[in-house]
Amino acid sequence: MAQLVFFTGTMDSGKSTLALQMDHNHAARGRDGLIFSRNDRAGEAILSSRLGLAVPAVEVTDGTDFWAEVVRRRTHGARVDYLICDEVQFYSPEQVEQLARLVDEMGVDVFGFGITTDFRTRLFPGSARMLELADRVERLQVEALCWCGARATHNARTVGGVMVTEGAQVVVGDTERDDAAGPGVGAEPDAGPEVGYEVLCRFHHLHRVTAARARAASLSPQTLPLGE
Repeated sequence: MAQLVFFTGTMDSGKSTLALQMDHNHAARGRDGLIFSRNDRAGEAILSSRLGLAVPAVEVTDGTDFWAEVVRRRTHGARVDYLICDEVQFYSPEQVEQLARLVDEMGVDVFGFGITTDFRTRLFPGSARMLELADRVERLQVEALCWCGARATHNARTVGGVMVTEGAQVVVGDTERDDAAGPGVGAEPDAGPEVGYEVLCRFHHLHRVTAARARAASLSPQTLPLGE
């Protein structure tokens, strides 16, 4: 039986690396699949890992119809046994429903990868629909860590080095610095302060204590501010 499976975790938990491994494993067994991604850190039509691995992918846009895409390919004689869908949080709920229909009506396995919540700790619409429809949800076992060493559970956005909790859900950000590797790729932001991302534990997200702020205040994990 085909399945809709959602693999989820915070930034830096190895989702894209697992997506690449899943594609390799299925292809090695003679299965034919398609790789989809949206707003990958390496650019358009690419699925890349922070470990440096990258493969071509089909870029998902607002107009992508997964059902029509698979029908078109099968009509032209191509096999489509499975789909690897990275950055699912950026898909629309309707696109996630198309993926579920492919599983149920065409027997196509769909493996989705993405984060669940944005920098405001609110569910992304695509991830919310995946959680509602998936046959199985797998939380990645590789734990990203907050600057304090605790398990990171929240994605934070910084603007000009200051953590923010308001703004557009999808904004391009620096994904290279240790305090700015995040899920904010999307529409180009207006010119202004630099946007970055990092992962934090719940406590430090609640009190807006980023790694940069902690360093500036010469804090250690035992010296925890209670907000301002």
